[in-house]
Amino acid sequence: QVQLVESGGGLVQAGGSLRLSCKASRSTFSINTIGWYRQAPGKQRELVALIVSARSTNYADSVKGRFTIWRDTNDRNTLYLQMNSLKPEDTAVYYCYARVLNTYWGQGTQVTVSS
Repeated sequence: QVQLVESGGGLVQAGGSLRLSCKASRSTFSINTIGWYRQAPGKQRELVALIVSARSTNYADSVKGRFTIWRDTNDRNTLYLQMNSLKPEDTAVYYCYARVLNTYWGQGTQVTVSS
């Protein structure tokens, strides 16, 4: 079982930056697939960024070049998502996701980007 706790969301103006953190109950390096999804009001939850097979990274086309996902090599239980050049359409609840046999989700953190 994996517990995930997100933090770092907030309100930011368009063009600004935020860094989200996901604290896992075990080393992120031991989790096969880990990453971030988001859900905007009235929309389905969508992929933002994933680290797959503990090695390759996948990004949604809408965030490529603006968002970066990585695992902390000092605090190995923490996953980050650096979000730069934020746009109003990035507004959503951001969820940390992990798959180790079963699928696990965090409680989500709200990101609001004002125009």
